[in-house]
Amino acid sequence: MKKIRGLDCIILIDDDKITNFINKKVINRADIDVTIKINSSVPEALNYLKGMSKQPVEEFPRPGIIFLDVNMPGMDGWDFIDEYKKLPHEQKKKIVIAMLTTSINPDDEYMANDIPEINIFLKKPLTVQKLEETIYTYFPC
Repeated sequence: MKKIRGLDCIILIDDDKITNFINKKVINRADIDVTIKINSSVPEALNYLKGMSKQPVEEFPRPGIIFLDVNMPGMDGWDFIDEYKKLPHEQKKKIVIAMLTTSINPDDEYMANDIPEINIFLKKPLTVQKLEETIYTYFPC
């Protein structure tokens, strides 16, 4: 397994269990040494991020990449971004947010491109190639 400097954890935020299962398999297939945290809702993911500063790093590893779905019930990906912006700068430092979606609405991509917190907009499904391109773009060796 390859260890990527600065990438200890990847967070998946998606309400679909099958998508999370597949994304976890893709990450494992990439053969990188990383913890994978699955969050099936925006509030769950926000609680994780807020808890990072209060808990041991072994239990709450700092994410390097967050793969965020757009369309979820209750709070969606846009709501996550609104709340994420409110987190202290130190908590957000060096986190790459990749919006990962099935949305065919071009407005979603335009809106994502105008939000500085969103680093990349990807169409589902996540593939090893998309994952590796994201890693090598934002975590160069």
